Amino acid sequence: MAAHSASRFSSAAMAGLSSDEKNPAISGTDDIISPNNGHDGPAAEPATEKDMMPTEDAQRGVKQVEAVALAWTKPHLIMVFILMWSLYCVNAFQSSILSNLVPFVTSDFETHSLLTIIYIVSNSMTAALYIPLAKILDLWGRAEGFVIMVSFATLGLIMMAGCNGLATFCVAQVFYSLGFGGLIYTIDVITSDVSKLKNRGLAYAFTSSPYMITAFAGPKAAESFYEDISWRWGFGTFAIILPAVAAPLFVILKLNLRKAANQGLLTREKSDRTLLQSIWHYTLEFDAAGVILFSSGLTVFLLPFTLADTAPNGWRSGYIIAMIVVGFVVLVLFGLHETFLARAPFLNVNLLSNRTVIGACLLNITYQISYYCWNTYFTSFLQVVNDLSLSEAGYVSSTFDVVSGVLLLGVGVLIRKTGRFKWLLYFAVPIYVFAQGLMIYFRRPNQHIGYLVMCQIFISIGGSVFIICEQIAVLAASDHQHVAAVLALLYVVGTVGGAIGNAICGAIWTNTFPRALERYLPSSDMPDFDAIYGDLSTQLSYPVGSPTRVAIQQAYGYAQERMLIAGLAIMGLSFIWILFIKNINVAKVTQVKGTVF
Repeated sequence: MAAHSASRFSSAAMAGLSSDEKNPAISGTDDIISPNNGHDGPAAEPATEKDMMPTEDAQRGVKQVEAVALAWTKPHLIMVFILMWSLYCVNAFQSSILSNLVPFVTSDFETHSLLTIIYIVSNSMTAALYIPLAKILDLWGRAEGFVIMVSFATLGLIMMAGCNGLATFCVAQVFYSLGFGGLIYTIDVITSDVSKLKNRGLAYAFTSSPYMITAFAGPKAAESFYEDISWRWGFGTFAIILPAVAAPLFVILKLNLRKAANQGLLTREKSDRTLLQSIWHYTLEFDAAGVILFSSGLTVFLLPFTLADTAPNGWRSGYIIAMIVVGFVVLVLFGLHETFLARAPFLNVNLLSNRTVIGACLLNITYQISYYCWNTYFTSFLQVVNDLSLSEAGYVSSTFDVVSGVLLLGVGVLIRKTGRFKWLLYFAVPIYVFAQGLMIYFRRPNQHIGYLVMCQIFISIGGSVFIICEQIAVLAASDHQHVAAVLALLYVVGTVGGAIGNAICGAIWTNTFPRALERYLPSSDMPDFDAIYGDLSTQLSYPVGSPTRVAIQQAYGYAQERMLIAGLAIMGLSFIWILFIKNINVAKVTQVKGTVF
């Protein structure tokens, strides 16, 4: 995610555009890599007459985006990359600002300790979104899915700006997560549509590079919103900015789609279905029943791990046991539904049988669980224990964005030059595990902040390599028609991993922090126990060095240590998962056609 300007990218994009002697807009078609293809993907073949038209048996959305790539010019391609970069910039800015404001929002409602519940619900709902969204992108089109996700994100931001209680904020968080999660996923799919596989690491590195820019600007802006304006405007501002930045990309896609139709690259498809028949058709096609079963089952199953400590009888409480049982049963019903009833199954069996896809997905879910075991309360820890301001805590937390911004471009170049990506994982996994082990020691009171930054840098090196290699792995194991589906699968398992990680984090927090706080707090502060436990602002109100602040710091250190140990134990599985991934030569795989990067 390096800090490239749009003008600097223009020359790089022009140099990487594919061409063909017969038609400069053609780069060839794709072959799917099956487990029997060996270590290398199929070699690219010269373009044929068939390559000058969208894939005949592809789904409507895939045909449309291939037709767009065949019809548009190089300047349009460059403009699309600039617009995708701009949308990533908006997402990076709002994410940096909002992640620093949310702890104070929940504290205003005296529910700081319920942060993980909010994230569990929103992550579970978002996980259930990706497969239906992949079907929207494939059946209706990229532009249509894109505009739906922008609408969801904007609605969530508006609701956040106007919320007056935790319930409204939770609903807003769901719309917000659905919108921005789906928006970034859609941009990643479009990036795959308009870039060759060997260049895709560079393409992803460029479009996501704004995170490095906003790593410092975001926390400072969050501090200004909170102290000088209002946290509500931190949300409201982006409800205005997002639609304005998103509109040009939608317009370019639709204009070039019309151009492709005028050139005869697309034929208009007619349907004889009535309105009710269309509703029923798409209900089955998008597997609405599977979406409901999956999201509700996952949410109900994970929430008790956070709520158990506040229940009247802990884990023995009736509703805690009931939620676990009901959640598990609903997830089993989801599996049975997908196997025997679903006309268009939620998950593709062919994707699940590919060892490279399996390995990448297992690595992703393991990494996400491990990361979110400790990350949710990290900025609060930095402010309370290390006495950093809101912006300074954001800077430390954003170390990942800065390091990965520089590193990902280098990773993309290495993948382009060598044609291989698996070897990078042999370096990334040990570095990440080593850094998380170091954090167990350094993330406690009376440790210098420099050591925490050092650990964050190592974490960032490993984590950024995971992300890009996982994406390249699943894409290399697929063809263009299944790009949206295979990326959706990766996003699903990653988001589920985030939900599980937050559930573990919440369970550890609610079972360690309040008990440690009760043990360390001076007896004179016990009447204020609930306020100290549930409100970050109250925690920060005690002077550094006072007995109360020291007690709070010790409780944070006690909880964080156990979160990190849990994350480290889970991350050890990654050494096994990388063995599943095949050493595919991405330089020999052609996947898209048209004017691409």
